[in-house]
Amino acid sequence: MHDHPRLQPEAIRASAAHTFAIEIQALQALQGRIDARFEQAVALILGCPGRVVVTGIGKSGHIARKIAATLASTGTPAFFMHAAEAIHGDLGMLTGEDILLAISYSGSAQELITIISVAKRMGTQIIAMTGHPDSELARSANLSLDAAVDQEACPLNLAPTASTTAALVLGDAIAVACLEARGFNRDDFARSHPGGALGRRLLTSVADVMRTGAALPKVRPETLIPDALTEMSSKGMGMAIVLDGARPVGIFTDGDLRRMIAQHGDIRALPVSVGMSHHPKAIAPGAPAIEAATVMDANKLSQMLVLDGDGLLLGALHMHDLLAAKVI
Repeated sequence: MHDHPRLQPEAIRASAAHTFAIEIQALQALQGRIDARFEQAVALILGCPGRVVVTGIGKSGHIARKIAATLASTGTPAFFMHAAEAIHGDLGMLTGEDILLAISYSGSAQELITIISVAKRMGTQIIAMTGHPDSELARSANLSLDAAVDQEACPLNLAPTASTTAALVLGDAIAVACLEARGFNRDDFARSHPGGALGRRLLTSVADVMRTGAALPKVRPETLIPDALTEMSSKGMGMAIVLDGARPVGIFTDGDLRRMIAQHGDIRALPVSVGMSHHPKAIAPGAPAIEAATVMDANKLSQMLVLDGDGLLLGALHMHDLLAAKVI
């Protein structure tokens, strides 16, 4: 392997800094060109009765695929259509109720020009995203967004770098503007990501993971410590719930046990009411499980009660339950 004089640490870091500088400058210039056309593009998408079909080829195709995925996951029905495949049959995906978002920096990709001519005959609305506002693509579209950059980060000014970053960020800006206009919230986002970790965190409720019924360690205030310990050990929650009827009046934990021993010595003849923790933290069954995890972590708790609106016991959570459900 030959040593390359340019592959020195300083040169590599300088190259990275130069790339960042060029791409940041491109984004700053793009931000200054957000105008009424951007607003019109967002309005078109919000009013679209069909889907947003995002198309491109080459590096622009990779960007188009990501923009389509971002739109779809944030409340705007969208999919990617490969420009080369489109002219060999995939144009059947497109309808007159859709919006075609066509991405080509040169604005002269022949596949896109062919697609647009067919789309126009269908009555499909077309939004172009291009670096050449006077290109055939821009002229043929109903609306054209200017994604031009002064230069690519590539030292040859050939490999799409700053231009693809600009197109990607412009697509993100459209998706976020549509998200905000629709009032798309965390629950909506979770429903479109049910299989991922974020979806689990946002969709899982306390009721989904809490322990109930016979799985709960329950004692009365007058229960003696040895009997309370037997109940605690059999249920494996590191606590016993102290109940007056169906209403919790406290909990008795491993920590309470240690404090009682330190204070009283022989505690075998004492009831749990002597050492229980009053006013234990509780949460509603419909609350997100991640909220329970946050409260438990902030208060250094291993357990939490689940109560209904009248303060009656419905269940209990242990931190292990949240871990097992992959909420945390």
